Amino acid sequence: MKENERTCLSAENEPEEEISHETGIRDTVREMIVESGSVITVCGGYTLQCLTIIGQIEGHYTLSPQNKTTKYEHIIPQLVSAEQDPQIDGLLILLNTVGGDVEAGLAIAELVAGMKKPVVSLVLGGGHSIGVPIAVAAKKSFIARSATMTIHPVRINGTMIGVPQAFEYFQRMQRRITKFVSDNSKIPPERYNELALNTDELVMDIGTILDGEEAVSEGLIDSVGDLSIAVSALRNMVDDIRQKKEGIKKSAAK
Repeated sequence: MKENERTCLSAENEPEEEISHETGIRDTVREMIVESGSVITVCGGYTLQCLTIIGQIEGHYTLSPQNKTTKYEHIIPQLVSAEQDPQIDGLLILLNTVGGDVEAGLAIAELVAGMKKPVVSLVLGGGHSIGVPIAVAAKKSFIARSATMTIHPVRINGTMIGVPQAFEYFQRMQRRITKFVSDNSKIPPERYNELALNTDELVMDIGTILDGEEAVSEGLIDSVGDLSIAVSALRNMVDDIRQKKEGIKKSAAK
């Protein structure tokens, strides 16, 4: 049976020697979903890893058990593994997050942006706050038409010392975020800051909420799309890399 004719992780109509192998894959898939919200799919000759960024991105402090969180110490090793594993062709990142710890979010975003393998992001529901840098860090980004993204300045919970040094620290952190987003998307830094400092839209805060089409028109996200479109784009990126490698091999063989 040719590789591109095989069904996706299905043991039906497969030879007996392949059933045990794919049963093991399904067991691994279930374990990955339970432990880290990640899954690896094998379909049509493509091996893709799906990584979810959901709830609140947890940083150096553990949040309440009532909060749905994404722990950065779980995400970072998976990103490294996906980049180094020769069997993984590409990475799909699904986001539905309210934001969270700034440094943890930026750490994840920097790793994603530094990957050589094809990476596609898809914002579902919401990609708010520090979720914005993670979404734009992918080589190609999509957003569902009904999804939204909130852009606002850096905030802090709890007590803050009201001295000039503290405000300067927040300004420097905001500049880091603005530079990263503008470097990895088509939105100019001036426009990003303008959206973040908007005082006319949010009742209890300053900032701007963009829906799917607005995020694309602002240059923040590449395209409006759904899961099938995102997966198709990821496969096309994998095909481009394979064609380049084949071309290099043919040139070397001459």
